Amino acid sequence: MSKPQNRTPSGWDPLATWYDGWVGATGSEHHRRFAIPCLLRLMALQADEHVLDIGAGQGVLAPYVTATGARYTGVEISPRLLELARKRHRRHGRFIRGDARYLHRLPELRAASFDAVAFLFSIQDMNPLDAVLRSAAWALRDGGRLAILMTHPCFRVPRQSGWGHDPGRKLQFRRIDRYLNPLTAPMKTYGKGRKGVSITFHRPLSHYVNGLAACGLAVDALEEITTPEAGETRAEQRANAEIPLFIGLRARKIL
Repeated sequence: MSKPQNRTPSGWDPLATWYDGWVGATGSEHHRRFAIPCLLRLMALQADEHVLDIGAGQGVLAPYVTATGARYTGVEISPRLLELARKRHRRHGRFIRGDARYLHRLPELRAASFDAVAFLFSIQDMNPLDAVLRSAAWALRDGGRLAILMTHPCFRVPRQSGWGHDPGRKLQFRRIDRYLNPLTAPMKTYGKGRKGVSITFHRPLSHYVNGLAACGLAVDALEEITTPEAGETRAEQRANAEIPLFIGLRARKIL
């Protein structure tokens, strides 16, 4: 007799309520304090420039973009997250349902029409990477900027990294069990009675840099983000100040 198949739903729709409880309308603490300020620095937006937010989720980036005087368009594939984005942030821009790999198929978008493209904690949930980057480059005008904010692939490998403690040296260290080979990892929700799985994709940093270059996008800025005030002990605070768990990349379209 064959084993029953796993019927746990995949994608972001089954996780929308849980994810929204963590992120909310304006972003989590990490969004507000570290991620969004870094992404805005990298994009260096000017008034009336147009930003395309790929994997927009609930649209948390939208009010921060429009506060700079720039215009905002968000693309999201999950209907439930898109509904939340439109409900909360409609006045800050428009939200379109679409697949990041096939932006050219969306009638609302035109080639080379955006001054900046943003990925806020979204690109590591998208695959294949080359198709996503080609699609983003299609939307970006010549000289435009593409900015990525993600967990640091060198130090945060799903299920293959974590903190360790050396009591003899009174040090907290980062353990990395695997890095160079890409991997796919399911990320499950938390909480009693909740079901749903999203998939995250680990890739080494070189895949992002080389993938951008293959699309005519040259990396010209990189920020590695630490959280030095986090941690209860001196060892934890020292480790958090030295080991960046988030990274921001900027690339310019040169073709």
